[in-house]
Amino acid sequence: MASVPVYCLCRLPYDVTRFMIECDVCQDWFHGSCVGVEEDKAADIDQYHCPNCQVTHGPSVSKCRVSRDSGRPVKTGSAQFVRELRSRTFPSADEVLLKPTGAQLTVEFLEERSFSVPVLVLRKDGLGMNLPPSSFSVSDVEHYIGADKEIDVIDVIRQADLKMKLGEFVEYYNSPNRDRVLNVISLEFSDTRLSNLVETPKIVRKLSWVENLWPEESIFERPNVQKYCLMGVKDSYTDFHIDFGGTSVWYHVLRGEKIFYLIRPTAANLSLFERWSSSSNQNELFFGDQVDMCYRCSLKQGNTLFIPTGWIHAVLTPVDCLAFGGNFLHSLNIDMQLRAYEIEKRLSTADLFRFPNFETVCWYVGKHLLDTFRGLRENRRHPATYLVHGAKALNNAFRSWTRKESLAEHEHEIPETIKTQQLVKDLAKEIRLVEVRVKGRAGSANGAGSSLQQFQPHMATLSDFDSEDELQIDETPPPRRRPSLPSLPRKLPRAKPCSDPHRIREPGEVDFDIEEDYTTDEEMLAVQGVKGGAGGILDLLKASKQVAGLDSALSEEAPASPSTRDAIQGMLSMANPPSSSSSSSSSSSPLSISGGGEMLGLMKEKGGRAGWISGVKKSEKKTTFQRPGKRPVKRPARHLSDEESLDEQETLGTCFKDSDYVYPSLESDEEDHINKSKMKRKRNWDDTPWSPKARVTPTLPKQERPVREGARVASVETGLAAAAAKLAQQINTELNILLL
Repeated sequence: MASVPVYCLCRLPYDVTRFMIECDVCQDWFHGSCVGVEEDKAADIDQYHCPNCQVTHGPSVSKCRVSRDSGRPVKTGSAQFVRELRSRTFPSADEVLLKPTGAQLTVEFLEERSFSVPVLVLRKDGLGMNLPPSSFSVSDVEHYIGADKEIDVIDVIRQADLKMKLGEFVEYYNSPNRDRVLNVISLEFSDTRLSNLVETPKIVRKLSWVENLWPEESIFERPNVQKYCLMGVKDSYTDFHIDFGGTSVWYHVLRGEKIFYLIRPTAANLSLFERWSSSSNQNELFFGDQVDMCYRCSLKQGNTLFIPTGWIHAVLTPVDCLAFGGNFLHSLNIDMQLRAYEIEKRLSTADLFRFPNFETVCWYVGKHLLDTFRGLRENRRHPATYLVHGAKALNNAFRSWTRKESLAEHEHEIPETIKTQQLVKDLAKEIRLVEVRVKGRAGSANGAGSSLQQFQPHMATLSDFDSEDELQIDETPPPRRRPSLPSLPRKLPRAKPCSDPHRIREPGEVDFDIEEDYTTDEEMLAVQGVKGGAGGILDLLKASKQVAGLDSALSEEAPASPSTRDAIQGMLSMANPPSSSSSSSSSSSPLSISGGGEMLGLMKEKGGRAGWISGVKKSEKKTTFQRPGKRPVKRPARHLSDEESLDEQETLGTCFKDSDYVYPSLESDEEDHINKSKMKRKRNWDDTPWSPKARVTPTLPKQERPVREGARVASVETGLAAAAAKLAQQINTELNILLL
């Protein structure tokens, strides 16, 4: 049986848990504890001589340290570096910080500001955070965690990591004579008794992915990064870094003080940071000198600081300090978190310094976002913009992680309960549906304001149809204007303020409900266009001075000429047609207005006269309202037989009169036989099927109408004048209300 090799003065076999150093003379290995060499000091030895070789070759040779006076740059973390850093002046972080009270720091507060700048809370009141008293010390930390707990410690001067037992570090911390500067920044204590004394801030518990979305039944180890104890002695320094996985971080100084040097995570700064981190002389370059702005923030005892995703920062400890903090992923800056994670991978950051199971928690969040989007859509609600952007970034990452060429690198972090391809497909679908609703709402608002000009000229030409000439069907559709916005679905969900005051809004949900509006954009534009046309008719009436003074004309002046009466009648017919079965009420206008399509159709059925049979009540006002957004139903013209045409024309030519109402006809009885003959001629028209693209146009231009002195009817003229006066009164009343 082969013998086991033995080493050192103790002649024991190799033990992986014990530090060893090689002699440069005899090449034998020795335990550091056996020869009096500490692990953290071994890096300062240039040539090591074991006790046996020291007899012939002398003592070990240490590395030469060259001062800055020789032209060599100062090493990061050295005593000279700290002295120079303390003496420098930096812009105050007050230029970028938010300083709410603890009670003001809510999810809504961060959503409105996108949590893009650091937040400083001067007092912990209102943060919902539990901490030990300020008298709590590092010895108490040792009591609650245990002296034998192995911890990671940073040698500040060497900027190197080493492992110690917590009891050893506490002994060093309490020693009055310290031969080196040690700093503890990664002692996570969630699984210790100390966790019972510390409760993270309420805002962190609400936002944290791990706290809210990590399933209990997961086979993966839950990431514990929520509770850290930070113990640093005077002049401790942590160089510039981005917290792992792009996590946000909270710090609370229980005793002492910490100074943060903060840099925005702009695209340029992130690129500079990545280049600086991969440089061979990183520890000789102060990264704050390479960017446009580096802010200084002093965190004193009792203060709490929240640093957002991606912010590059360094930390100096000017006095002995005991602090608590933690890291958390959240949905407010998903894209930046993913960018920080990709930077870590490109820099080949060791697993020890990366967020544990980062991709796994992202898959759980992706499933949660899919369920959230579906639920909001089914309840007519809308996700916040930052959540939509974050979901898109996350789905792009999913596609990258599941590509054939990269799947092997990422599949070990995919939960078995997640169907990756289906999740990517369904999440992309929900994102598209949200974007369509958002674009639709914006398009509807922009389109409504720009269409009035398109409709008003069309309304202005309606008077061209006030002619006795025959009308014809033009089968050539008019050219359609190219819309400036994409076509939208008919049943477009539109957002309205939430009407339920008791509904609790979840993070990532906006305070709007989605209301189904079955009115197309074209219908809304048509209604607005008609209103504009009515206003133009009123201007014509005022310009002709036929509106003002009509009341006095009834009693003092003779009736207007037939041509004037015809003009008034034509304008009134367009400004105030009778309400039909398809019209409904509106609270915005006292006029009853029908869509242009129905108006043209009725004129065709009547045989060319663009007039309406209107009733005016003598003793009371009769006002009808139309509800915007509803378009009269277009129906094809009804083909009548000879008998039906004659009967209908006879009905239209007859007026009923009593003591309350006057129903003026547009033609006198003497013209009945003329109308009957015209209807007989119209039955010989080409029997063309009705087409939705057809438009009605006159065959001849409008001509002057001869004065028919024998056809004057006093009751008709009186009714026209009264209608015009009431129209003027209604319009003036509405204008006064709008002006007020």
